[in-house]
Amino acid sequence: MTMRFNVAKDTPQLYESLLALNAAIADSGADIRLIHLIKIRVSQINGCAFCVGMHIKEAINDDVEQNLINLLPVWRETSAFDARERAALSWAEALTLLAGTGVSDDDYEAAHAELSEQDLAALTVAIGTMNLWNRIGVGAQMPA
Repeated sequence: MTMRFNVAKDTPQLYESLLALNAAIADSGADIRLIHLIKIRVSQINGCAFCVGMHIKEAINDDVEQNLINLLPVWRETSAFDARERAALSWAEALTLLAGTGVSDDDYEAAHAELSEQDLAALTVAIGTMNLWNRIGVGAQMPA
């Protein structure tokens, strides 16, 4: 596959803004482990091979267990994830797959049972940002 465009080269100001948003998320106090898990899961859902590969490497470098990474596509079917991780993954899926269904009060209440409002706000920005990066990666056909 040939890359269609390069956001970093073609629109450097926008690219720098996205990097600044990533830095702000990292500095937000959000649980880095949850951030890694949602970045990988959102990228899997969106089919962004580049982002899946990159975020798996980052998660491993930050000591997220390989077993958890391997089980992300089937996280609902295993007890390997704790309640906070499950809440974050469920919230990430609800926000990523919201077209046509929205995000229900039940989705919110389930997430809020395990995560504070600050956690949910930071994770929501991280999930939205990851979805944006995925759309850039898939749209540009970034190689894995």
